[in-house]
Amino acid sequence: MSTEGAQVTGGAGHTDKPRLGRRMARFNKHVLNKVMIHVAGRLPYMGIVIHVGRRSGNVYRTPVNVFRTDEGFRFALTYGRNAEWVRNALAFGAVRLITRHREYELTEPKIVADVERHYVPRPMRFMLRMVRVAEFVDFRAAV
Repeated sequence: MSTEGAQVTGGAGHTDKPRLGRRMARFNKHVLNKVMIHVAGRLPYMGIVIHVGRRSGNVYRTPVNVFRTDEGFRFALTYGRNAEWVRNALAFGAVRLITRHREYELTEPKIVADVERHYVPRPMRFMLRMVRVAEFVDFRAAV
């Protein structure tokens, strides 16, 4: 996996892998995401990440859990750091995000371990704790 232009932190000390397994990921990719892609850009704590495929060069749109930070946005790694969109973002070094009817250019991806789930609102913090998500990817908003 190429992480050119990306920074990865929290490797050895991160928590258990997320509970959502590969079967759930496949179901979401082929069923739920087809519905969520139409509404995720409007819902709180949701967004659509637009990323470029590492090998194909195709442009993809993936619904994600996303939270505002001081310098940009933090994405919950619901399926871990090996999800295709995460690998694409790290390889390319930038993505676009649609959230709450606005579009942002994001750069400088950095994987962070955050068991306290900073920047995550309380209701979502509980949900992410239940599915053992403590890894995130932070992006800086392009100016």
